[in-house]
Amino acid sequence: MYIVHNRIDVPADQTDAFEEAFTTSMRTTLDGVTGLTRTTLLKPTKEGQPWVSTMEFATKDDFMAWLGSDSFKAAHANVKAPGMQAPAGIESFDVVSDVDPTA
Repeated sequence: MYIVHNRIDVPADQTDAFEEAFTTSMRTTLDGVTGLTRTTLLKPTKEGQPWVSTMEFATKDDFMAWLGSDSFKAAHANVKAPGMQAPAGIESFDVVSDVDPTA
């Protein structure tokens, strides 16, 4: 599994509009993306923390393919959407261990 985090600094006065725009984009542009198993948007619990978008792909190749896809272009097409101008920090990880405590 290949996981990508995008830490997004959103100005306090834009958080509601950012949340709406980002979740709408997730719902409308990610259906059927090859290898995408899960995506989440995490809202900070303390002022000054970034929002975090997490995407879980089966492989790094699936993620790289998404970067060149129509889905990616559609998800990032509205450069005026709240938060799209905010600084972001991309981090990527290979999963070493995944424990399901309910299993």
